[in-house]
Amino acid sequence: MSDRDEFGAFLVGFIVGGLTGAIVSLLFAPQSGEETRALLREKSIELRDRATVSAEEAIARAEAAAAEARARAEELARELKERGEGVVGEVRERGKAVVESIRRKKSSEDEVAL
Repeated sequence: MSDRDEFGAFLVGFIVGGLTGAIVSLLFAPQSGEETRALLREKSIELRDRATVSAEEAIARAEAAAAEARARAEELARELKERGEGVVGEVRERGKAVVESIRRKKSSEDEVAL
C-alpha cells in the first residue's frame, strides 16, 4: 500500500511541478501568444507522455511484485505440504508402534493368565 501512496505523491508532485513550470513560462515568455500556445501544446503532450510512461512502469513493478509474492506463496505452500506429510507419516509410524506394543502386552497377559 505504501508503494501506491508513494507513487500517488510522486504523480501529484509531478503534475503540480509541470503546471507551475507552465505558468512561470507563460509569465516570462518573450514570444507571442501563438508561439506560447504551441509551446504549451508541446509541453502538455510531453507531460502526458511522461505520466503515461511513469504509470506503465509503476504497473509493471506492481505486477512483478505480485508475481514474485505469488511464487513465494506457492513455494511456502509446497514446503508446508511436504512437512505436513512428513509429520503424518511419523504419527502413523508411532501409532503403529503403540498398537503393536499394546498387542504384545495383551498377548503376554493372556499367556500369563493361562
